[in-house]
Amino acid sequence: MIPYGKQFIDKSDKKEVLKVLSESFLTTGPRTKELENLIKKKTNSKFAITCNSGTSSLHLAFMSIGIKENDNIVMPAVNFIASYNICKNLKANIFLADVDPIQGVMTPQTFNECIKKFKIKKIKAIVTMYLGGKPRYIEEFYKIKKINKCYLIEDACHAFGAKYKVGNNFYFAGSCKHSDIATFSFHPVKSFTTGEGGAITTNNKYLAKKISELRSHCIIRNKNEEHWKYDVNDHGYNFRLSDINCALGVSQIKKIETFIKKRTEIANFYIKHLSKFSKYITCDKSNNFLFNSAWHLFIISINFKKLNSNKDKFLNFLKKKNIFCQFHYIPIYKFSITKNLYKTLKNSEIYYKNAVSIPIFYSLTGNEQKKIVKIIEQFLTINSNQTKKK
Repeated sequence: MIPYGKQFIDKSDKKEVLKVLSESFLTTGPRTKELENLIKKKTNSKFAITCNSGTSSLHLAFMSIGIKENDNIVMPAVNFIASYNICKNLKANIFLADVDPIQGVMTPQTFNECIKKFKIKKIKAIVTMYLGGKPRYIEEFYKIKKINKCYLIEDACHAFGAKYKVGNNFYFAGSCKHSDIATFSFHPVKSFTTGEGGAITTNNKYLAKKISELRSHCIIRNKNEEHWKYDVNDHGYNFRLSDINCALGVSQIKKIETFIKKRTEIANFYIKHLSKFSKYITCDKSNNFLFNSAWHLFIISINFKKLNSNKDKFLNFLKKKNIFCQFHYIPIYKFSITKNLYKTLKNSEIYYKNAVSIPIFYSLTGNEQKKIVKIIEQFLTINSNQTKKK
């Protein structure tokens, strides 16, 4: 079986995890701080706070900026449900912006169309999302943030290790040079893993302090008081990441450049060998002068209408050959909890009907890559021939 993604764990990772089991702290110990320092170093941000999932990182980000009832939040219609659920639970007004039909991400144009359509005058926060690991439109959204005097949160859960260019300089996703907060996920299929886990980066001292407090029940201790004395200054959560997870993360993050280099090689292989099917398949562009992707996902857009077929048939065809692809993501407005609240969006529908994530992960072999391309070619050949007969 070839999955769309999976972790790569080696002896050094196992050694670090076993080692921490013999240490004094299994949680909230030195490994947590070590991983946070490495994240700061890798992203070139001032502050990094780990937590127990990418969803928790988003939750902490939204809580730290004080989102409250009826605050206006704009986010892409194509996204994992986490951001929407959290903001909904905080009773915010959520506006879904359409996306680019191939890239699947909110663009400055679709954002402005959303603002105009709903006549939004005051925005609390904009949530961008780097689908597949590509940090796009950062400079443009940073300008929009400043014009609207609102917060800009980068959902960079797909993009640890990715870079983007502004002016003559490259910046890492999560540097927060052009945003207020960035969030990350370290789920097993991401560019590196802690098992489950996440992190938030920011350059804002107040937000970093608030996030750290919210992560652990908002318990405040005075260094001059005894350790058993503490206060609670707000309603917080237990979103801490254990030292066991952090030990794995410390080992994994040291290999991040190697992981991304291999993912980039796989992406380039797909782009080269799928380009001959350009009549039916569009591959999102590889790294260019504006960004370097983390390649969490490799998403292709297939013109199923030309093939007189559909995505389900394609996914099942590959599944029968033991290739398990995936789709990222169902537009938020299509779920049972949202379908009566939003209308369909044209580009999001095109993306939803045509986009597929094909396998990309560190241990994917050359022969497996060739097999995937070959099976895709078989599907195209069979369906294009059937279309010609009709």
